Amino acid sequence: MTAIDDRTPIIVGVGEITHRNKEPEAGLEPIELMARALRAAEEDAGAALLADIDSLDIVCEYSWPYTDATALLGERLGHLPARRVYGEAGGESPVRFIHEAALRIARGESRIAAITGAESRYTVDAAAKRGIDLGWTPRDDTVKLVRGTDLCHPVAVKHGAAMPITIYPLYENAALAHWGQTPREAQQESAALWSRYSEVAAANPHAWLRQGFSAEEVAEPRAANRLIAWPYTKHMVANPVVNMGAGVLLTSVGHARALGIAPEKWVYVWDGAAAREPRDYLQRDQFHRSHAQDLVMETVLAQVGGDASAFEMLELYSCFPIVPKMARRTLGLAPDAQMTSTGGLSFFGAPLNDYMTHAAAGLVRALRNAPGKTALLYGQGEYVTKHHALVLGSSPPPNGLPPADYSVQAAADARRGPVPAFVESYNGSATLETFTIIYGRDGLPTHGIVIARTPAGERLMARVEPDDAAALAVLTDLDRSPVGSTGHVTAGTDSLRWSLA
Repeated sequence: MTAIDDRTPIIVGVGEITHRNKEPEAGLEPIELMARALRAAEEDAGAALLADIDSLDIVCEYSWPYTDATALLGERLGHLPARRVYGEAGGESPVRFIHEAALRIARGESRIAAITGAESRYTVDAAAKRGIDLGWTPRDDTVKLVRGTDLCHPVAVKHGAAMPITIYPLYENAALAHWGQTPREAQQESAALWSRYSEVAAANPHAWLRQGFSAEEVAEPRAANRLIAWPYTKHMVANPVVNMGAGVLLTSVGHARALGIAPEKWVYVWDGAAAREPRDYLQRDQFHRSHAQDLVMETVLAQVGGDASAFEMLELYSCFPIVPKMARRTLGLAPDAQMTSTGGLSFFGAPLNDYMTHAAAGLVRALRNAPGKTALLYGQGEYVTKHHALVLGSSPPPNGLPPADYSVQAAADARRGPVPAFVESYNGSATLETFTIIYGRDGLPTHGIVIARTPAGERLMARVEPDDAAALAVLTDLDRSPVGSTGHVTAGTDSLRWSLA
């Protein structure tokens, strides 16, 4: 047997905190959830680690912004690491933090690294509704939190198409047409997938919503499961109103041995890949796939020998069904494959950027009980924009220490086709590229959003009025996708309008 290099990076401790007390007065602020999660990770490792961590990454947090979160957490832990980083927003960021920490350990730049994050959105919202002063560490309302309006084209902002729930359906509707599905078939696939996610959450003691749902319960619009943005119902949408925190601790094989951490606790960081799409989604070549996601999936697949069956466990990011649906096709997984160890952002809960820290904890626990197996941790950030995947294993990586360069950006960029010119003023016929319909709390449509192409190949975004029953009926036909059909665009007083030809 080949000796394991002492510098080989391993995850040795994971911790999760789900604070379900729904009384605001009993709520825990995010920094306290982070501290408790890291203490739980230390206990999980079975060794005193927190007093000696030299690297700390905190996942970008939204529910209660702090002036200096890393210093506040250091105070609570009684130790201030030399390297302290508060991350930028992105659902893939925990995967990147774990990957980068492993690389620093492999290079000898770090001995013990910690990654953590938390959100207390449920408590913050409940306190605001009741006018309760939480008495937490003073929040810093001068902190600039990245919002959709900062990331999207002004026309998208004007149309109310600058939030995740209004953008991911654009990919859903474009992709199902590209795959040759009817909307009904695509909805059935999404509902069956989400039903399986809910069953995993129901069995996960850390999940916010521990309840299984049938495919019919996921898909059928009703009072408790209203349509949010076509074709997604409430059960298909990530739930950020939670109180959750998670932590991960890494070190090297050599240091773990010196500390007496049992090898049964070790989970090895093998390799990974990352790439991104243009941030402005209207400047992408199409909406039925992500070249960045494809390259990331193909790269990690090659790292385990080209066969997805090498992954005993998977965590494919699940803010909306389209993300794992696209990923599983690239990976060559069966439609009924189990693609979460955690339960998904709709059911386990969506502590915004920090879900993948929880997912990492779930995969680590699973791998400890699966000798010789590997797992895939795949996260995504912004709007099908940032993609990062990491291969974890219960045994050492066959090719030794991971390489420093994990970017596959150049290859992803090379696959992109021409990006159509975007026009803001147009009158005439246009071919539907993709669309969604936004619904109010009363279950009625507020408006539709259409992305279309002119005969010259230019791209535009237009609005469908809520009283245009004929257009809405075509867009919501479950037995025929409207993508590729022709409509008529007119210039309104404030934006373009789309209607049937």
